[in-house]
Amino acid sequence: MKIMVGCDHRGIEARMNLARTIRAWGHEVIEMGPTPDNPASVDYPDVAAPVARAVSEGTIDRGILICGTGIGMSVVANKFSGVRAAPILDVFTAELSRRHNDLNVLCLSADLLNADAMADVTGAWLQTEFSGEPRHARRLGRVAEIENEQIDLLKNN
Repeated sequence: MKIMVGCDHRGIEARMNLARTIRAWGHEVIEMGPTPDNPASVDYPDVAAPVARAVSEGTIDRGILICGTGIGMSVVANKFSGVRAAPILDVFTAELSRRHNDLNVLCLSADLLNADAMADVTGAWLQTEFSGEPRHARRLGRVAEIENEQIDLLKNN
């Protein structure tokens, strides 16, 4: 799987550790965001947007975004067509976010999750498939309809 992992200045170490772990699991990882050599403050939208755009356009399979809480990153990521992003703090929600919601952008908290917890959440999220159950597929279809209605509104204004 091709995964882009991005962070703002709050998540540099977390991103680097997580990217190393994901690579060890056999996935291709593209990292985005500040580095230890250049840890200057970065506005989370400047990282979230390119990652979400890549998911939306299908150039990567999934995205992972890390900031202080994961909330800001999820707000930005959800502005992109076809992106389903949420801040996730535990394995149970990670599994349900994939099984029920087909979440394709995982947002993580550098402040609330240590490296082991972040790896556990990410591992569960990467290993869990969308169930495809009719009720979940129907709901995601409705989400896509709402998204398309909003796109049409923007085009007509």
